[in-house]
Amino acid sequence: MDEFVLARVVHVLGVVLWIGGVAMVTMVLLPILARMPSAAEAMVFFGQFRRRFAAQARFSTLIVGISGFYMVYVLDAWHRFLQWQYWWMHAMVLIWLLFSVMLFVMEPRSRNRQVTASSEQVISSEVFIAIQRKHRLLLILSLITIAGAIAGSHGWLFT
Repeated sequence: MDEFVLARVVHVLGVVLWIGGVAMVTMVLLPILARMPSAAEAMVFFGQFRRRFAAQARFSTLIVGISGFYMVYVLDAWHRFLQWQYWWMHAMVLIWLLFSVMLFVMEPRSRNRQVTASSEQVISSEVFIAIQRKHRLLLILSLITIAGAIAGSHGWLFT
């Protein structure tokens, strides 16, 4: 199999795992947690889930970044970052950077702060609502980027 085709397959599978997971968390898990009677129990469950999901998301974003870089390198497509018709390539890199910073920098810091924070800290359902709003925004931006990448990579460019 051609290495480029393999890179594209790995890239798409990585995006499916990563953004599909974001969609499940945003549309299923967070609404359930926000409605749980005990915000403290919801936070404990969310912490356990987040650790497990973060590992999968880190792996997915890592293979997406490596395979994406490889495809741009093989195609020698660096010039596309200078053309507005390829806006979706910029969006892919920005979404990837945003999630990578969140997963590799912010999430571990947040987890460390929670471990050292007082167990008496008041946790409310508003925390889950705020998290859900952020996830919705990230999901919408990710889906727009995916749609643009599919259309653009199949020749639908704005000229």
